[in-house]
Amino acid sequence: MRQPAGPQSRRDELVTRSRRAVQWLQPGLVVKRWVITSGLGLVLALLGAAIWADLKPIYWTITTIETLLRSLAGIGRGFTGPLVLLLGAGLIVLGQSRSFGSIQRALAPQKDTALVDALLAQRRLNRGPAIVAIGGGTGLSTLLSGLKRYSGNLTAVVTVADDGGSSGVLRRELGVQPPGDIRNCLAALAREEPLLTRLFQYRFTSGSGLEGHSFGNLFLSALTAITGSLETAITASSKVLAVQGQVVPATSTDVRLWAELEDGRRIEGESSIGQAESPIVRLGCTPSRPEALPRALEAIAHADLIVLGPGSLYTSLLPNLLVPDLVKAIRRSPAPRLYICNLMTQPGETDGLDVTGHLRAIEAQLATHGVQSRLFDAVLAQEALPGSPALETYRARGAEPVLCDVEGLRSRGYHVMLAAMQGRGDGVATLRHDPRSLALAVMRFYRSVRRPSTARS
Repeated sequence: MRQPAGPQSRRDELVTRSRRAVQWLQPGLVVKRWVITSGLGLVLALLGAAIWADLKPIYWTITTIETLLRSLAGIGRGFTGPLVLLLGAGLIVLGQSRSFGSIQRALAPQKDTALVDALLAQRRLNRGPAIVAIGGGTGLSTLLSGLKRYSGNLTAVVTVADDGGSSGVLRRELGVQPPGDIRNCLAALAREEPLLTRLFQYRFTSGSGLEGHSFGNLFLSALTAITGSLETAITASSKVLAVQGQVVPATSTDVRLWAELEDGRRIEGESSIGQAESPIVRLGCTPSRPEALPRALEAIAHADLIVLGPGSLYTSLLPNLLVPDLVKAIRRSPAPRLYICNLMTQPGETDGLDVTGHLRAIEAQLATHGVQSRLFDAVLAQEALPGSPALETYRARGAEPVLCDVEGLRSRGYHVMLAAMQGRGDGVATLRHDPRSLALAVMRFYRSVRRPSTARS
């Protein structure tokens, strides 16, 4: 049996309701103006109907008010004034709480967030900076899941060069672009119920032909076949998941990666490049000049901040820079441009590279395509990692912390920012980016370099 609420609980509830009532008075919710407009419209409609019926509404209204005031005059205005004022205020609060409560139950019957809190949070997100995040793999989805707390104006430009796992199978058998990285980004930006997002990320563990595939990959592939393009399939999926922002493939072209190694060999395929046994000298793709999607170019043109990474250097980040129009759009943009470096090196891909080595690899790759100017002049790197069992485990697998020569990079003109971005699991530091810590570091960088003109009113 439910216990009756005590005096303290009732007081807390009253304080909470009062706070929320005051929140409705804050500007920018775009609610009060339409409530007042509706009320004024109702008064005018009733007035028009009364005039049409020749009821002389103004005369009778004035007469009624005058008679009421005379009858109350005997009691004293010191009593009747506050009484009528409190009665009117009470009716306003009652009507507002009941009407908006009904709206809350209709729009989100199973959500605990009050409507006013949801509107205030959405207003804050709408006023957030326009951020374009470029990359792929788990690094990009990790970044997005953190950034969606700070802005609703997010665009993820995602590589479509994957040819391994479920995405590779669907690419070979159905002829569609790999959906895996796109699926992860959609899930990261989803605002829909967690159960639907979990369904989208669900991976079959058994079943002939289904084992290893995720539901989201199959869903996107089927939509691509129905609509004729991955871009349209992403738009439809974004509506289903109520995605905050947009996810855009780097290109609509079916690209195949290749890499030239230091030992002179040339290997093909994203999955093979990630396991190269010799340092990578140059990266390319077939066809050599894939076209960018207009939505990606438009997002970059209007960006307040452009971010590259974190992610696998040669298989998640550089493939996006093989799209010439994307590189041109980034060069033309006046927005700050930030490269986020990985915490650890990746065996077979970035062995022995520090932050400077990662940046030189980006510059060298761009130079092979005729781009001599620096594309990203700011870098966000991990602070020195303390010794831990997790670090020793990574070292046993051939990975090392990506060290940062701060002074050396600053002497070359780079803006360098260090932050603690590693995650924590069960109170123990892990060697992966934590979404909240990563997003907080990115927003600190943005606030430190943004121009006054980029602040949103």
